[in-house]
Amino acid sequence: MSIRKISFVEGEYYHLYNRGNNKRTIFHDKKDYEYFLSLLFIANSKESFNTVRLMRKKDMNIFDLEIKSKLVSIGAFVLMPNHFHILITQKEKEGISKFMQKISTAYVMYYNKKYNQTGSLFEGKFKSQYLDTDIYLKYIYSYIHLNPVKLIDKFWKEKGIKNKIKTLEFLKDYKYSSFIDYTNNFIRKESNILNIKDFPNYFPSKNNFYKEILGWLKYER
Repeated sequence: MSIRKISFVEGEYYHLYNRGNNKRTIFHDKKDYEYFLSLLFIANSKESFNTVRLMRKKDMNIFDLEIKSKLVSIGAFVLMPNHFHILITQKEKEGISKFMQKISTAYVMYYNKKYNQTGSLFEGKFKSQYLDTDIYLKYIYSYIHLNPVKLIDKFWKEKGIKNKIKTLEFLKDYKYSSFIDYTNNFIRKESNILNIKDFPNYFPSKNNFYKEILGWLKYER
């Protein structure tokens, strides 16, 4: 049995990520993305919820539920076709491990049933990086939120952005990332996934956030 190199500690910050086994696609359509987003919210509780049953209820938005005892706080996230990234800190001992186990188990069950699959979906255990400096932690916000750029400009890091205005508009419209929450004043229901008060206040306004992101894109606003 493999032993995780990082021991998660309350009050510290971590970058979590995982991808499909053999780089396989794990999100095929809108419903897949939405289901995983729902898990980011509903699995963040000491209580147990039947996510499938809740999502089947008419006239109910799962993000309106009140989560009283959270396992973790999430500062940023992005879902890509074959992987995901989460910026996280735990609120209680083993909170991260419990949270990620709940998400992984629920999503694999959903995926295998929907696509008539068996076996492992993810590439082993989720990976983690300890964010031990302000510079590293602040950088991860940009790293996570710029991930979708690869979907429209695969080699942007090596060759630069081809169309900077188009790239920024794409990021603002990408529904499966918290970029849209930071730039739209946290007004959509999915913003409830985030608990930004438990992270350093690097971006007191959306203009501060834009400035940081645009700096990495080398785009003057």
